[in-house]
Amino acid sequence: MKDKKVTRREFVADAGRIGLGVMIVPRHVLGGVGYQAPSDTINFAVVGFGGMGSENALELAKTENLVAFADVDFAFSESKVAEKLKDDEKKDRPEGITLKQKFDKAARYSDFREMLDKQKDIDGVVIATPDHLHAVVAKAAMQNGKHVYVQKPLTYSVHEARVLRDLALSNPKIVTQMGNQGHSSEGARLVNEWIQAGVIGPVRDVHVWTNRPVVYWPQGVPRPTGGPPPAAPPSPFGNPFSFRHVNQLLASAMGSYPVPPGLHWDLYVGPVAEDVPYHPIYHPFNWRGWIPFGVGALGDMGAHLIDHPYWALGLTYPTSIEATSTQWGTMPIPPDPKAAAGSREARGYNKPVSYPVATAVHYQFPARGAQPPVKLNWYDGGLYPPRPDVLPDDVTLKSEGGVIFIGEKGILMNDTYGANPRLFPVSLTEDASLVPKTYARIPWSHEMNWVKAIKGETKSSSPLEYAAQLTETMLLGIVALRTGQGRKILYDGEKMLVTNIPDANQYLTREYRAGWAV
Repeated sequence: MKDKKVTRREFVADAGRIGLGVMIVPRHVLGGVGYQAPSDTINFAVVGFGGMGSENALELAKTENLVAFADVDFAFSESKVAEKLKDDEKKDRPEGITLKQKFDKAARYSDFREMLDKQKDIDGVVIATPDHLHAVVAKAAMQNGKHVYVQKPLTYSVHEARVLRDLALSNPKIVTQMGNQGHSSEGARLVNEWIQAGVIGPVRDVHVWTNRPVVYWPQGVPRPTGGPPPAAPPSPFGNPFSFRHVNQLLASAMGSYPVPPGLHWDLYVGPVAEDVPYHPIYHPFNWRGWIPFGVGALGDMGAHLIDHPYWALGLTYPTSIEATSTQWGTMPIPPDPKAAAGSREARGYNKPVSYPVATAVHYQFPARGAQPPVKLNWYDGGLYPPRPDVLPDDVTLKSEGGVIFIGEKGILMNDTYGANPRLFPVSLTEDASLVPKTYARIPWSHEMNWVKAIKGETKSSSPLEYAAQLTETMLLGIVALRTGQGRKILYDGEKMLVTNIPDANQYLTREYRAGWAV
């Protein structure tokens, strides 16, 4: 039986009858309809406000209290908040106005470390920086006892994913969530239920694709040099415009730029060990394609697409990974006269600086109990998977991406974020309609799921214990890609070790600038 709500009039009458007695009344009664007591409100902060941080804050600020934010570019953060004041029809947007009011009152910091040190009223931290800072900020926040909501990908490297997972497991009172919002969707639950009920039979192959980075950000381009264009090299073919020379000209043509006023570029670079001069091609948003700052399309969309087969099929660590791609974007490294004779440093070489435009990665996962081994195939940059024979000719594979589960009885397809799951042949839909709902539905946003978990009302949908292993799988595709074309790496997940190519293990972690190591 539900407790009877107490009105103000009843409270006054009861208080008169009980004289000096004490009556405990919920704060929401004293505050009226819709009132949320301060004791029931989460104080949150945002690190990296200008991109997805502002979107997360827009949702959270509806009911929770934004007390602080840290960003290296206040002007960009302010512009993103201003964009949210009106809807597409130029009408006032109430939630945008609420965010603006709370944003203007929040304490602001350029350095997240200063914010964590000084701002003692923070309950939870949203981390929406470029990828290279995720683990650095999340680790510091968790060590300060803060709940964390970390945008995808959870980390920049496999090593960092292990560090955050271990930190979460050793601090179970800290509520964690990765920002792969499709994990909280209705579609994701249907996918799980249909696959696990055997609607399409045992699954041995999965195809995942996305059109990123095409039309979204540049990849496969050289690092800007800001120097004069190089002289045309001699050519045995009578034309000096080789692929390498064209890239050198492009690197020069992009020019050099001073750091804009108000942008704290040194803090933006953060843990990156090498010196990367400022250029507007990196900030805002385009950092995803650059090796020092992002992990490309796999990091951007893998958490939204690989998530569903990884979860539905109960996958663990892959045992092997191989990758192939188009050309990387590079920068020339001149010969080093001090380097060992015959080494690439002595000869000079082209150093990869931006990810290829298009990539294909193939993962092999072992059997899980009665479930067979699975081969999961990833395609990005406009590459598509082969069409299954059972797929009707009039069904178009969506350019923005999706997932195809290949089962013995048929196929299951879903769009990005687990949306719109559907079955072929369509006769399987009748079988799917009989599958019971075994996964609890989440009636709130992914952000509010995190907040309600902090308040003890539910569990977080994509906690670090799960998100770290999903992220590790995604990033192993980058490890295989950096290991080289035409090679397969064999992986021991329990030991976090590439067993057949020792040099590949260097890509499981990264070099850090002094004072920034994770």
